[in-house]
Amino acid sequence: MIKSSILLLSLLFTSVVCGQENSNEVLKIFLDCNVCDNTYIKQNLGHVEFVRDQSLGNVHLFFVTQGNGSGGRQYEIDFIGKNQLESINFKLEFFLDSNMTSDDRRNNILEYIKLGLVRFWIATGNYYDVSVSVPKPADEENKEDINDPWNYWVFRLGAGGNFRGQEANNSSNLNFNVSAKRVTEQNKFSLNAGFSENKSTFTYDGTDIVAINNNKYLNVNYIISINDHWSYGFFGRTGTSTFSNFDNYLQFQPAIEYNFFKYENSAKKQLILSYRNGIRYNDYIERSVFDEVNELLWQHSVLLGGSVRQEWGNINGEASFNQFLHDITLNSLGFYLGANIRVFKGFNFNVGGNYRITRNQVNLPAGDVSLEELLLQQQQLQSGYNYRVNVGFSYQFGSIYNSIVNPRFNF
Repeated sequence: MIKSSILLLSLLFTSVVCGQENSNEVLKIFLDCNVCDNTYIKQNLGHVEFVRDQSLGNVHLFFVTQGNGSGGRQYEIDFIGKNQLESINFKLEFFLDSNMTSDDRRNNILEYIKLGLVRFWIATGNYYDVSVSVPKPADEENKEDINDPWNYWVFRLGAGGNFRGQEANNSSNLNFNVSAKRVTEQNKFSLNAGFSENKSTFTYDGTDIVAINNNKYLNVNYIISINDHWSYGFFGRTGTSTFSNFDNYLQFQPAIEYNFFKYENSAKKQLILSYRNGIRYNDYIERSVFDEVNELLWQHSVLLGGSVRQEWGNINGEASFNQFLHDITLNSLGFYLGANIRVFKGFNFNVGGNYRITRNQVNLPAGDVSLEELLLQQQQLQSGYNYRVNVGFSYQFGSIYNSIVNPRFNF
């Protein structure tokens, strides 16, 4: 009887010790964020080990972000428990102001990560030296409603340029832009305008060859929400472009859009179908290939596009069709598909590309293109199609831990 009691106590003691050892296991974190300062997070987040692949950790931090109306970003962190922590699964959402510095942003992100990890630290019993601070109860009489003197309007000014050269050639680029935007749940308005000029000078056999391209633009868009799936809008454009042979162009197109998923889920998945129909006026610098100096055109377009972002990666694609209604043979058809997929532990595959059939280049100037214009890319060329393809993969193996940060020589 005594031996049986001793054996039972021994088994109980062993199970308690083993349970404590398992419960105090350091969290293995897989940080899945392409907009974070990962180095800073690794340097300032303790009580965890960072791993290089999601299958090697017991907590997966999956980030999804979207731009918001003020120019800032909305963040959503999915805290996904793995293995013995798979019962813990939740998300945190927060917004970061566009006026924040990069240091402000990374500190805020780090604080939200800490907040979300508290549940996992408690579940594993590894919460020593972990503390939570909350503000004191505010005096109800001192609370004030949010007062936005700008009424959701955001304005931005920008300018830039670069200059470079050598003995036989030099070039310069100047650009200016201004924008105004107001975004609410009910509607979106944006206005942006800009000017850019590219100038290149080549010296050959004592002769200077000068190439200048400039363009000006003004875009005005207004979009109105109907419900969780429908919206409509108005899109207006005007501008000039020496490269595209436009002395002036004007365009106005009403549009309607349907999202097969709710707009509130657009950070993770969306499938949209949109249609635009409107007028366009072109005033050409040189007479066009259709012998037009200026013309008024009716144009419409259809677009079907979607995107999915999950733990295994992301896929996004788009198909679009544009057509002039006065001559339905003048049209273009484009496709885009891109994906970044985690195939198995450590192995990631990415592929992307677009292809466009272009039979609607009504703006091309008549006459032949000179060798000088061809080499200096002063003028848009006729082309029945254009394409781009990229394919790649990566495979990583070795130690599962990557918490150590060593910035020497920047690699």
